[in-house]
Amino acid sequence: MSSIASSARIHPLAVVEDGAVIGENVVVGPFSRVGSRVVLKDGVHIISNAVVDGFTEVGADCRIHPMAVIGGVSQSLHEAGEDSKLVIGARCTIREGVTMNSGTVGGGGITSVGDDCLFLANSHVAHDCRLGNNIILSNNVMLAGHVIVGDRAILSGGCAVHQFTRIGRQAFIGGLSAVNYDVIPYGMLNGNPGILGGLNVVGMTRAGIERAVIHKVRRAYKDIFEAEGSVRSNAAALRNDYLDCPEALEVVDFICAESDRAISSPYRGKA
Repeated sequence: MSSIASSARIHPLAVVEDGAVIGENVVVGPFSRVGSRVVLKDGVHIISNAVVDGFTEVGADCRIHPMAVIGGVSQSLHEAGEDSKLVIGARCTIREGVTMNSGTVGGGGITSVGDDCLFLANSHVAHDCRLGNNIILSNNVMLAGHVIVGDRAILSGGCAVHQFTRIGRQAFIGGLSAVNYDVIPYGMLNGNPGILGGLNVVGMTRAGIERAVIHKVRRAYKDIFEAEGSVRSNAAALRNDYLDCPEALEVVDFICAESDRAISSPYRGKA
């Protein structure tokens, strides 16, 4: 039995399957379909011609544009129809043709998206991805399975991210880049193969990070990537030097954490 709030507006040409939960002031436009296990929180607006399916929860005040397919089964070769989830936070904008897949049992069973994210046309979020808050995926960005993206990261148009890759908080990925390896917090990556080109100083400044802190992070970046030795050993060796700078420490801890992928660097992929 569906639970549809009295203030919800369901267009007569929309299909809301029995069992769906529809919150207050939700709008479901014409030719849209809402599956039986979907939860639409208060204020969600599905404009028209969109599909929300699977075991999917869409946060309050999200806006879903035409031709988006949200909560479809994963494209994993191991997909076997198990119950898995897609959870989207509040106030996300999902533009035309966006696709987001549910998780897989082998990957934890959930794909998650934070609050206040913007997904531009035809971007794709694959199974078991975990996205933070205030993220922007520009047109045609492709996230493979199990990708982790930190808060306030920006991925420019047409870039592709390899499965199991981590992208740190406030990183910036240039258009058409191939992201084959982890990108540090505040890192700026461009090219195919992707080359780390320094720090996203503009983004850091816009986020209100003080100039003195940016200089410390720059010094840590230089100590990690320009010194002799491996990137991980360099980061581990200087951790105690940056205990007074959470932003630099975040970079160090990101590099030292266990990961399925190597770390993007200014030199990886160069002749």
